[in-house]
Amino acid sequence: MPQSLTDSLDTEKRRIGLIGSGFISKGLVMLIEQRDDLQLHRILTRSRLEDRQDFPRRDLLTNSPEDLLDGADLIVEASGDICNSTAVLEMALERRIPVVTMNAELQITTGSYLAGKGFITEAEGDQPGCLAALREEVLQMGLSPLVYGNLKNFLNHNPTLEEMRFWAGKSGNSIENITSFTDGTKVQIEQALVANGLGAAIIKPGLCGLARDSVEAGGIELAKKAKALGSPISDYLLSAKIPPGVFVTAECDPCHKVYLRYYKMGEGPYYTLVRNYHLCHFEAMKTIDRVLGGGRVLINNSLRPRISVAAIAKRDLPAGYLIKKAIGSFDMRGEAVNIADQPDHIPIGLVQNARLEEDIRAGEMISFDRASIPESLALHCWEKGSGI
Repeated sequence: MPQSLTDSLDTEKRRIGLIGSGFISKGLVMLIEQRDDLQLHRILTRSRLEDRQDFPRRDLLTNSPEDLLDGADLIVEASGDICNSTAVLEMALERRIPVVTMNAELQITTGSYLAGKGFITEAEGDQPGCLAALREEVLQMGLSPLVYGNLKNFLNHNPTLEEMRFWAGKSGNSIENITSFTDGTKVQIEQALVANGLGAAIIKPGLCGLARDSVEAGGIELAKKAKALGSPISDYLLSAKIPPGVFVTAECDPCHKVYLRYYKMGEGPYYTLVRNYHLCHFEAMKTIDRVLGGGRVLINNSLRPRISVAAIAKRDLPAGYLIKKAIGSFDMRGEAVNIADQPDHIPIGLVQNARLEEDIRAGEMISFDRASIPESLALHCWEKGSGI
């Protein structure tokens, strides 16, 4: 832990630097402003400063990574960006500044490389952090997790621009974010991070994604698959009738069966614990406190990841086509894969300004021999962090 953290007086405010000036960052600014023990330091944005009249603390906005890092006690990454943020986070870790991310896309792409550089953890609030926190509770109670489950209410692999414009306007979020939620890319990224961070496997490429209205019944079904595989698994359930949260299905020593029956947990041998909400930046504050208090990493992509998220074409694309950015686009969606099974796949987070070398048909995976990826620090980090 940096010297500035361990030697600070109890009355000294900890200085929090933010990366990103979007929806989540705005919420964090307002929450941090309410705290007597925390102080907003600087907020790194790629926007033109004069264009950000909408931001709650526009006086703290900067385009300079040096301004962000100089004097910060902790950095929170909440931009959704991969390439630019990787470079800034590497600088932070080299200065021994701890990093909290709300950016599963970055974690699954360059997080393993960054984990080798210093303290980096994903925050509670999004599903991976919520699952990691629920896992800690399950283990403390003496149960053994078999399923780390996400709860998803809708899925459309190929939504239209008109649909995404409507839902983006309704939610106040960006079209890009809403598209990645809708086409399944986000849940694939989140559960790949969960698998790497919590030592779980996946049943098959793209996950099972069972359509079940009962979390308990779905959890039991997935638990049986995990037992057959001989490993805990990361997956999700799909239904408009389930809560938008997370769950863990676990087993325990049979001697506890009578107690769990009494506590209305069923007959076993599998027991499902549901956390029926995830409150994003509100809960991220718990991870900020955890880190500033000297706590351990909640979850990151691990030093030796086994799962990645490949880029899958949504439609036929011609040779020479330029993909500006795959995540949240109408060209590509993401699908979780075992790296050992697909060593040549291009992680969807790296598909930015990528030129196709040959025709790609809808449903096909993009590999490094089928597209030209620009040189970048993120590409270098992927190659180093994934062991390729």
